Amino acid sequence: MAHDEISFETKLLHNKHKFDPATGAVSVPIQHASTFHQSDFDQFGKYDYGRSLNPTREALEDVIADLEGGVKGFAFASGMAAISTSFLLLSAGDHIVITEDVYGGTFRMVTQVLTRFGIEHTFVDMTNLDEVKQAIQPNTKAFYVETPSNPTMKVTDIKAITNIAKEINALTFVDNTFLTPSHQKPLELGADVVLHSATKFLSGHSDVVAGLAVVKDEDLAKRLGFLQNGFGAILGVQDAWLVLRGIKTLHVRLEQSQKSAIKIAEFLETHPLVEQVYYPGLTSHPQYELQKEQAAGPGAVLSFELTSEDALRTFLANVKLPVFAVSLGAVESILSYPAKMSHAAMPQEEREKRGISNRLIRLSVGLENPDDLIRDFSQALEAVKQPRGEYV
Repeated sequence: MAHDEISFETKLLHNKHKFDPATGAVSVPIQHASTFHQSDFDQFGKYDYGRSLNPTREALEDVIADLEGGVKGFAFASGMAAISTSFLLLSAGDHIVITEDVYGGTFRMVTQVLTRFGIEHTFVDMTNLDEVKQAIQPNTKAFYVETPSNPTMKVTDIKAITNIAKEINALTFVDNTFLTPSHQKPLELGADVVLHSATKFLSGHSDVVAGLAVVKDEDLAKRLGFLQNGFGAILGVQDAWLVLRGIKTLHVRLEQSQKSAIKIAEFLETHPLVEQVYYPGLTSHPQYELQKEQAAGPGAVLSFELTSEDALRTFLANVKLPVFAVSLGAVESILSYPAKMSHAAMPQEEREKRGISNRLIRLSVGLENPDDLIRDFSQALEAVKQPRGEYV
């Protein structure tokens, strides 16, 4: 059977790195060498120095490129290292059109670092294509998409944005962290660069920090490869191996977490203390149909708002099962407070413009029984009630 004929979940396990050709080991070897002996004075071998190329890191880069449908993958020390290195494809005087409620680290990089090097930006509501078009300037060279966005879960029409970008010969970057290639393939929808915080769903166990990028064009691959080697923010071999191991169970983890997320979102949507639920798996979500068109599912991350910040504090003080922590995409459910965690780098005024209120909490659903999580949330919400039985 040809490799391109097998299903995604089978590809996770059966690829050219399924076993080591030298020993038959069914796990990619961890090669710690920082340098490699050269047997020819005039012509060096494939591997010469660990920053430039390492067999273990290369295996992960091959696997993610295959899963995303790209020509080349690149593994970095973190998601922000992948994003920041990819931004180096731009030059002074260039302009970026970017999703307004983007991850706080990306916001910080664009507003406080790229501006120092003369790279301009305009934040837009990417769900509004007219607003996107109006933001284009003569020097616009890239569109940066995060879909679903973090944390308000807005869904951008990837194909529409890439079509706009192609008209002006600009690149399209897509952060695919929330859905992974299991549920969304931006390169197939026209994107040029797909980015991941592999710390999240790809590795999936809260035990590694890593970033990945994949491109679909050979020339772009050479340019990004040059930057990866030149900037040097590469992923270490132990972490590369951990991500490879995590990827093997990606499909079953994300499917189960998504199934639970839908159930939990439906519960929260009907609760009187919950003012709003942001989740593209709900029919009430404004881009529900678009999400179904361009992705295989809504994912396992949702956000919701309570009636007040005090109510949120009481809820968090009483909830038992999820961890309250930075990050997402793990086997355990994680509650995060964007205002002070993922989007702490974004000033409050900017957060509020984007609908990221102090009453908003983000939930990454793990592999627990969803009924246990719902019972836990129910008792925590019950604690929010005033003694006289009214809701605050």
